[in-house]
Amino acid sequence: MTYGVEILGKVLDDNIFKPFTSVDEMIEFKNNIPLPNQTNTPIRFTKYDDKIEVSGRLYKQNGLNHDPNIGALSIIAAILRKLGWDKEIVITQHGLQQSHIGSRNKFIRIANLLNIKLEGLNLVTATLPVDYWHYETEGEKLGTIFIHIVTENFTEGYSVFENHAGGEKGYFMTSEQEYIPLAKYEDRVEYKAGNKEKKIYIPDLVLIDIKDKESITIEGKKYINKNMGIEELNNYDSFENLYLKQYYPDYKIVRTVVLYGSNEESIVEVEVGFLLNAKGKLVLGINAPKLFKRAINNLLDYWK
Repeated sequence: MTYGVEILGKVLDDNIFKPFTSVDEMIEFKNNIPLPNQTNTPIRFTKYDDKIEVSGRLYKQNGLNHDPNIGALSIIAAILRKLGWDKEIVITQHGLQQSHIGSRNKFIRIANLLNIKLEGLNLVTATLPVDYWHYETEGEKLGTIFIHIVTENFTEGYSVFENHAGGEKGYFMTSEQEYIPLAKYEDRVEYKAGNKEKKIYIPDLVLIDIKDKESITIEGKKYINKNMGIEELNNYDSFENLYLKQYYPDYKIVRTVVLYGSNEESIVEVEVGFLLNAKGKLVLGINAPKLFKRAINNLLDYWK
């Protein structure tokens, strides 16, 4: 809000959600957030006359790969600049070495843009390419994002979980409209001991059809990977037993694949519920969930 970003689809209460008005206000607010567990590096501020230090780990998986801290530290620095801080901003406790600093990394590009420094390291020169942000035309999740939007805008159905590419994995919404995080393992001890079947495979999207009392577990894939998507439908027993059967016991569970890409205009596999092809053609599968059929029919009727 301080940066002026509009959140589409949300109306925020002005009495609760207020932009920061000063650097000191933001620092006080952030420093009062409860500390995480001892294994995590907290984001904390230390303000001096000539610089502000912000702690935050950026090292992960042998490089500068720590999401969500890359985004969090970027927007923090942007807000400090917007609020008028024109002196040094230094990221501390980042865990990086000089060899991890490359000119193509998104955080290094933003650090150049906002004049962010990394404690103990030299920042290489990096610029944002003109087309760094662009409309996605090839990602496998374009189909699932499309069916998600159409369902919620043209039917009474809605999503209770989404894991779209480019966004943070969502929480699962129970029938009581409570949001809960999903477990990674059915039994963590057994998984760590080598039983890989104890991993909980997470779908890309779960939709609820109120009218026909169905919960729809969806795997999203590019058309060229449709067979892989069909095979992956077999992975969701643990997820459905732990969440759908517990929180939506009266709903029939349906599994389906949603595809994007190709110039195909028909689907023969019964496991595929919907295809959004590369030309924008909307193709329903021969055994598409009823919710999909209503959503697409209502969309087309709207534009007639």
